[in-house]
Amino acid sequence: MSEQSLSEAEYDAITDAAAHWCMRLHAGDCTTTERQAFEQWHDAHPLHAFEYAAMLEIWDVADHLPRNTPPLPAVVPFKPRSRLRTYAVAAAVCLAALPLAAFTGWEAGWLPNAYQRVDATNGLRQVTLGDGSQVEMNLGTELVYSNYKDERRVTLKKGEAFFKVSHNREHPFVVYAGAGKVRVTGTQFNVWEYEDRVRVRLLEGSVQISSDRQSASVPLSPGMQASYRLGDATPQVQAFNPDDSALAWRSGKLVLDNLALADALPLINRYLDKPVMLADTSTGTIRIGGIYNINEVKDLVSSLPKVLPVYLTQNQDGNPVLNSIPRKVPKG
Repeated sequence: MSEQSLSEAEYDAITDAAAHWCMRLHAGDCTTTERQAFEQWHDAHPLHAFEYAAMLEIWDVADHLPRNTPPLPAVVPFKPRSRLRTYAVAAAVCLAALPLAAFTGWEAGWLPNAYQRVDATNGLRQVTLGDGSQVEMNLGTELVYSNYKDERRVTLKKGEAFFKVSHNREHPFVVYAGAGKVRVTGTQFNVWEYEDRVRVRLLEGSVQISSDRQSASVPLSPGMQASYRLGDATPQVQAFNPDDSALAWRSGKLVLDNLALADALPLINRYLDKPVMLADTSTGTIRIGGIYNINEVKDLVSSLPKVLPVYLTQNQDGNPVLNSIPRKVPKG
């Protein structure tokens, strides 16, 4: 299939398919089989990848629109109007084809005038956002940057990032991660999202942490960290050592400082396609230490039975499972 030979109906079918996959991959019940089918479709033709990337931008803009967004001006019909959220489609059309409407949306505060979607799929990555802020991204991290009139906004889709924010007290920088947000004017801090947990560590400046988008914020000062998860009323705040191993990932290292497996596995699993599970709570109490290259964490998992009293099995979902080896009780 070449682009020159495609009919309008075939183009529309590709656009419809891209919209379908965009919705399915964002759905909580998306299956492994569906994801494999998507990969096959995505790689089958360059136009598939192009249309899907365009749909992701529409989806991300829609996520950033406030729920009370006023109706947008009438726009040219845009496929697939019945499949993606109306505001998403309208926002994309306004930004791309209707400068006046986009300007109106910017002035009203519900459309961005700049947008970036970046990921660190294959290794550590450093990027400069549109406002000049610097971001170091850990392996497997995805984020979206949008510049609104009232704030600079980053949505951390997954993973971990270290921010050096360009100072602008009148135009705050806000990171949305999990069920909360980090609000700053200019500072250096680290945000890690894993499953439904988020941890923020502050090195310089000050930030305000909210465990959800309606609750009152909690201030952090340098050397403090806050953690929260879905359902928490307020973040949990405590001190940390800025020189400890938590930020070793910026040098491509994973440092496990005599940690219990229950605490070490979240640090290990962020680099794995299939997270390692624990067979039981007693296995989670076994301790592990060492310094590892983040690109070689898969090898670390297979070597664990050589250095710890554990053996590996596999559950029905294909996840490796760590099991403790029972201690032999001496006779007599």
